[in-house]
Amino acid sequence: MNQHIGNQTVVFGTPPVIINTASIVGTKEGEGPLARFFDEVLTDDKWGEKTWEKAESKLQRETALTALKKADLPPSAVEYVLAGDLLNQCVGAHYGLRDLDIPFLGLYGACSTMAESMSIGSMIIGGGYANNVMCVTSSHFCSSEKQFRTPLEYGGQRSPSAQWTVTGAGCAILSSQGAGPKITRVTTGKIVDMGVTDLTNMGAAMAPAAVDTVTAHFKDTGLRPIDYDLILTGDLGVVGSDIFTELMLAEGYDVLEEHKDCGKMIYNIDEQDVHAGGSGCGCCGSVFCGYIYDELINGHLKDILVIATGALMNPQMVNAGESIPSIAHAISITMD
Repeated sequence: MNQHIGNQTVVFGTPPVIINTASIVGTKEGEGPLARFFDEVLTDDKWGEKTWEKAESKLQRETALTALKKADLPPSAVEYVLAGDLLNQCVGAHYGLRDLDIPFLGLYGACSTMAESMSIGSMIIGGGYANNVMCVTSSHFCSSEKQFRTPLEYGGQRSPSAQWTVTGAGCAILSSQGAGPKITRVTTGKIVDMGVTDLTNMGAAMAPAAVDTVTAHFKDTGLRPIDYDLILTGDLGVVGSDIFTELMLAEGYDVLEEHKDCGKMIYNIDEQDVHAGGSGCGCCGSVFCGYIYDELINGHLKDILVIATGALMNPQMVNAGESIPSIAHAISITMD
């Protein structure tokens, strides 16, 4: 029986299964330490398209098709696709997936979208409303820079706390049956705003949201950090990860041994000039659907907690004096 426990957590009596995943990344990501775990590494970040935005849509489409092929499923076998990205009106997902002919639910959780889509997809399957759900998300460095900061042609300087938006996409196919890692619990986050206004320091804005959700998860479930092999944040980067571990310790939870961050894992930070590491929807999406899923399937990880974080703002609001509200969603995954 499915249960809602505590304030924010759902436990699945029959856990949905992640039957397969796919990930495609850009050239810079292909130069990082996780390159061999991605299904494809681009040699041209425009991928033959005329614009960065069209390239991002192609990322979503081709990643989704790759996941379907790996799972040996036709699109008609999928009842819902849940997808989103960072672009205005989520056009990366809308244009990328419009030809799949699958019932579509568009999501915007900023960089938390991978965890959000998998959380909602799990509840759809857990509630008996679908047998197969596809969760897709993407980001692109160049389209994100143009929308959130300045076009690359401006040649603007980046602060040390700035993160590099990952060019990449991830797709996870969830099913009511089959073999693979199981999603046992989801903890839905609340909007948290600690008054950070610096657009070049997303880690500081998002870390308190991660702390809020993870502490809620532990309080709701009675679990402790030691119950997980890995506590994986999506895109806090170097600055945000340090803040996260310090704030968690202040809450009474020492996560230093279990914690890793996708934004620190996807690049060789000291060698690739990415400042504080990676971010973007495609950061958690590609790392989880590539490296982490492989680690689960091969038995190197058994119980993990994935927490993707997102900054829910736009430049206009911050330029008008607003701060940066953030969100984090957590997913417990077990490989039997």
